[in-house]
Amino acid sequence: MDPVTIPTARLLLRPVGPDDIDAVYAACQDPDIQRWTTIPSPYLPEHAETFVRQQAPDGWAASSMFTFGAFLPDGDLAGMLGITMRSLGTAELGFWATKRHRGNGYITEATRAVSHWAFTRIPVDRLEWRAEVGNTASLAVAQRAGFTLEGTLRAALNNNGTRRDCWLASLLPSDLSLPSTAPYLPPRPTM
Repeated sequence: MDPVTIPTARLLLRPVGPDDIDAVYAACQDPDIQRWTTIPSPYLPEHAETFVRQQAPDGWAASSMFTFGAFLPDGDLAGMLGITMRSLGTAELGFWATKRHRGNGYITEATRAVSHWAFTRIPVDRLEWRAEVGNTASLAVAQRAGFTLEGTLRAALNNNGTRRDCWLASLLPSDLSLPSTAPYLPPRPTM
């Protein structure tokens, strides 16, 4: 799939390019991003270079991972979002926010826009969000974006060689009043 750009009320969500390498590298020096995400730690300049020049474009080309930088109108990087295809009709959404732009709703806004795009432009009927148990800021973003917390998965996240429990939440097209590509039959309530 060719990369796309999504405008929101306050952001431009677009693929990252060579001009963004320094901004990605600088953002990923934040200890919270290194702690709560699965990026390499320590995060070196070559990691940003490989991510921007190879991993992100290859994901778009293979329709396996769709990466968006969340940029303010002045071009400042506010965060990063990615949708990774996991199985037929299911993808996982991940995100991080730059330190200086946390707490202002940018990533919630971006998550809503990217989720809508996924449900209307790629064959996805379920978006999953996962985060290590304890990452309450990420949980708050997911819930504000409409995700439903489903539970805790034991040892389901590998963060730099250590297995950790993670929360799992989901978003369905119907949560955004959108049609699904396949019928959904929820269970009937039991008496």
